[in-house]
Amino acid sequence: MGFSNNKIKFTWWFVIILFMLIWPMFVGPYIAIKNPAFFLESEVTLSSSLYVARNLAIGLAFLIAIFMRNASMLFILITVRLITDLIDAPVFFALKDPNLIGLIIIFTIFCYLPAIFGLRYLWKQF
Repeated sequence: MGFSNNKIKFTWWFVIILFMLIWPMFVGPYIAIKNPAFFLESEVTLSSSLYVARNLAIGLAFLIAIFMRNASMLFILITVRLITDLIDAPVFFALKDPNLIGLIIIFTIFCYLPAIFGLRYLWKQF
């Protein structure tokens, strides 16, 4: 299994992609704790606590994978992040009732495209 020992090279655009994928993992929990009204709650509840825990765990796993330069771990984490974003977009639309076009643009530019390009880059590294 050569996948687990595959060290990756960080190009400038791959670093930007990783930043775009990782920063919501820390900003989202901060917003959930500081402004629960954003998530339609008056105080921090079990659901917002689970959201915070999930995002911080994935964010820390990303940082560990980057530190270890482990391509396989990054590939799995980006895949998990993409699947989560594919679920979050319809849920966010159903619960927050935002502008559909804006939601599609934001999720496409800031979630889906970076994940796809990051996965493509990592796939070529194998």
